Amino acid sequence: MNTRKKVPMRKCVATGEMKPKKELVRIVRSKEGEVSIDLTGKKSGRGAYLSKDKEAVELAKKKKILSNHLEVTIDDALYDELLELIEKEKRLSR
Repeated sequence: MNTRKKVPMRKCVATGEMKPKKELVRIVRSKEGEVSIDLTGKKSGRGAYLSKDKEAVELAKKKKILSNHLEVTIDDALYDELLELIEKEKRLSR
């Protein structure tokens, strides 16, 4: 029998595209209000998914999409960290 494994899909909060969960990065807000990047996808708290591309991160920063979705102010350092993470993954995939 040929059974396919179901690929979990998530929606990017910036672009609105549905993509496989592995192609997105999760940003999570804990109950204490701390915002962090969740590389495992398993941290507890309110989460938002963002595409792993520079344009999506810049759009989220410009329109304050993450701030609105997570209902907390997002520090610019988090966006810088996201951009670094995306660059690092691009370099590793080459």
